[in-house]
Amino acid sequence: MDYFRSDAFSSLVRELMDEHHTPGFSIAVVQDEEVDSAGYGYAHLESKTPVTPDTLFDIASCSKSMTATAVGLLVEDDEKYPEVQYTATMSSLLPDDFVLSSAEYTNSVTLDDILSHRTGMPTHDKCYMGPQAAQPDDAKSITRNLRHLPMAHPLRTKYIYNNMMFTVATYLVEVKSQKSFSDFLQERIFKPLGMDSTTLQPSAARARFGDRVATGYEWDKETSKYSGFPAPDSPEAQGAGSVVTSAKDFIKWVGALLRREGPISEKVYRDLVRIRSIQNPGAFRLKRFTSPEFYGTGLDIYYYRGYTVIAHDGGISGFGSRFFFMPELGFGAAMVGNSGQTLQSVGGAGTIANILSRRLIDAALKVSEIVSLPRWKPKRREEKIRGDIAIRQKNQPNGQVQDNKEQEGKKENESEVGSDSDSDPDEDEKEEDKKESPSPQVTPLTSYVGSYWNPGYRRLTVQIKNDKLFIDATDRTTGFRSVFEHISDQTKYILHSYDMFEGGDEPCPAEFVFENGRAVKLGVLFEEVLKEMIWFELEREEGEK
Repeated sequence: MDYFRSDAFSSLVRELMDEHHTPGFSIAVVQDEEVDSAGYGYAHLESKTPVTPDTLFDIASCSKSMTATAVGLLVEDDEKYPEVQYTATMSSLLPDDFVLSSAEYTNSVTLDDILSHRTGMPTHDKCYMGPQAAQPDDAKSITRNLRHLPMAHPLRTKYIYNNMMFTVATYLVEVKSQKSFSDFLQERIFKPLGMDSTTLQPSAARARFGDRVATGYEWDKETSKYSGFPAPDSPEAQGAGSVVTSAKDFIKWVGALLRREGPISEKVYRDLVRIRSIQNPGAFRLKRFTSPEFYGTGLDIYYYRGYTVIAHDGGISGFGSRFFFMPELGFGAAMVGNSGQTLQSVGGAGTIANILSRRLIDAALKVSEIVSLPRWKPKRREEKIRGDIAIRQKNQPNGQVQDNKEQEGKKENESEVGSDSDSDPDEDEKEEDKKESPSPQVTPLTSYVGSYWNPGYRRLTVQIKNDKLFIDATDRTTGFRSVFEHISDQTKYILHSYDMFEGGDEPCPAEFVFENGRAVKLGVLFEEVLKEMIWFELEREEGEK
């Protein structure tokens, strides 16, 4: 507590807020029964409203621990829900609704698996539709859409972070309890712990608490200005995020985990922290004195200097958060802020929270700060994509549109785009010499225009804007706009995607397949871990061949 209350700590927070472009930040700490909190900066830059420990922030993925606890309460109640066990298959708990891409997965994935990121399914975060869509998703439709989404790895062989499975868990809670997930959280978790300012979904928080809900901000390094926006509702992502709370309320949650209070019985707690997955089995780039990170259910677990640290991060556009606690010391903290880690740069409130966590833990252990060693920086993803596409195309003449069957035959023999396998730096340098400059766009852009459909990812509409092929996908939860940059063969592109809040540039390979001079398929490498594209079929108009 002494370090938290010191001028040095306050100065560090303000210094980090300035460095990482975060308008407002709030933190609360707990040591045994003692709690303290502080606020810094502004909740709303326009009105200069100061942040206090009561200011409300979207805590994003920090919500997962609450979702896991809600499930744990069902598991604990053998009288009402005897069938809900961690070892139970999801298809038995949600028959007809929980169906995966193959019977093997459907019949094998358990409740434990969906809460510990080990199902083998990649994120597929660009597939679900937000409230602004013509047909928005909800927890049930997210669950039923799983059958259309490809898996990336065999079950329980690899840790792959997946938000949707936590939304599926909330659907299970709703089906079994016959209550909305929001009502379940209020009745079983928030109210018993006195978290009176905590809600599910930002609109509910704004309706109850008005300006106490902070504005989210992103920093534009090109203009050196902030852009502000209210935290958006994401009912289709409930359970993965969307809890809104204050540092003062949040620390009550941390204290309950530390002391096994309220809904956190000893059984619920032990189930939450039981290790299921290893996030970094290769122990790559570990911080000194720190173990690889593990995952329980909704909780990260690692060991630092012989002590257990249990934590989770949260981050969405405009907001970042983190909480941690150390059971052996009775010590923990909850941190929230109103800036995100953007695609343009590393930073934001989440980065601040991670730095402060290490400082607070070192102070609690009475050890000096660890100085980080310099690290080698890998090539930017766009450079790798360009190199991969060029190597794949080096024996193909540019400027030609190939027939569908010819393309598909060659595709089987080509190296995979966007492979995440380890590469030899010397080989990377050699590949630089093989790269080709993008060839000019020759085929009329009207040959590509149209709506393309994938049952899992739904509709993408290719338009022409500013003499470029363009997609507006702002109807998604992680809404984005994309511009195609032609690379070769009139079919190979880099798709530059810009988040509707953060901007930035998230490039990935894209490819068209032609028949009779017209694009009929669009493939996009939305998930690198899949090592294959998501393919969309052209939706032909009536009478069109």
